[in-house]
Amino acid sequence: MDDKREMGRRDVEKRWRDPRAIQHAATYDGAVIGIAAVAVAVFLAAGASSVVIAALVPGVCLLGGIGALWIGYRSYRHGGTWPVWQGAAWLLFALMMVSLSLPTLALR
Repeated sequence: MDDKREMGRRDVEKRWRDPRAIQHAATYDGAVIGIAAVAVAVFLAAGASSVVIAALVPGVCLLGGIGALWIGYRSYRHGGTWPVWQGAAWLLFALMMVSLSLPTLALR
């Protein structure tokens, strides 16, 4: 009972000091963004003509965001620092929204 009460208090008071979790989330985001950047480079090197390659960029960001939310959920269930992972997911979802315009370049 005390653990649940402490978890609730920690959620309300926003005491999140976990540099290791922040480092892991930043590394995860960096890896997903790196994969998306490689997909953009392949798309541009192919002459910006393939809709499938262009759709990989927002797809990678979407799957990365869902993965970050899953890691955050697992962290929450174990009493860890879950808001860090939620922030990582929102960054990837924002990049997905920005990159959704890439497939329209291939349709020109």
